Amino acid sequence: MHAKSTYTKIIMPNLTEVVCLSASPHLQVFNRPLLQSLTQHTPIAQWEYQLSPDEPCSLDIALALLHDYLKHHDRPIHLIGHGISGLLALLYTQRHPERVRSLTLLSVGAYPALDWQTYYYTQRHLLPCSRQILLTRMVDILFGCSSKPMTKTLVKILGQDLDDSLSPHSLVKCLNLIPIQVKVPLLVCGSVDDVVVDPHQLRSWQYYCSEDTSKLWVCPGGRYFFPYFHPQQTGEQILNFWKSLPSCRSSHSSEKLFLPANF
Repeated sequence: MHAKSTYTKIIMPNLTEVVCLSASPHLQVFNRPLLQSLTQHTPIAQWEYQLSPDEPCSLDIALALLHDYLKHHDRPIHLIGHGISGLLALLYTQRHPERVRSLTLLSVGAYPALDWQTYYYTQRHLLPCSRQILLTRMVDILFGCSSKPMTKTLVKILGQDLDDSLSPHSLVKCLNLIPIQVKVPLLVCGSVDDVVVDPHQLRSWQYYCSEDTSKLWVCPGGRYFFPYFHPQQTGEQILNFWKSLPSCRSSHSSEKLFLPANF
């Protein structure tokens, strides 16, 4: 058996030089505001990874499928990922730096396997409470205060993500990875009030990346899902990062990436 990979290209796929990874199908809704903000300036391809109930949860399988997709691009691409999708993007960039123009990580700390599920399973071991109660607490931690109907909806989404997403974590064991260095320009973004990937985790990136080609940005709010709550600010940081990169030696320079807002 092998996993299934799907992707959706947004606006003129033949011009796409940006790929956003989505390894958590139930959390895709939280990517949309940022993608909508970015697609006002450049075409975006969204690569999606989904598991069926009978397939193994394997980062290696996902990486192989991602490579099958990206190897058909005729130029290096700008890669974006949030949370577990960011970990996937980081691991791919480590293996195939020649195919990645730049890497943007959202809510990914220097110890990149730490994500909301790691936090959840750690709390399950520490607190004598049910899954439902802890997921309700996680909603407050990840999103802030919400109405009862919204909390109920978010609890359902988080529960589905626990059950169905590509994740190396479980009640039995959580994956722990040491910091990973990459040889491409790197943008790391996080939130000042995120308790999962806290500012210390973000600042620790400075020891493992180049000062010349890397940048760290901390959003003033929004917690773990800050790109959902602050898509405009996050999008501006990403666009400015891309524009700051030196032009490629090929005929496809970084300036050609951007299109008029009314394209």
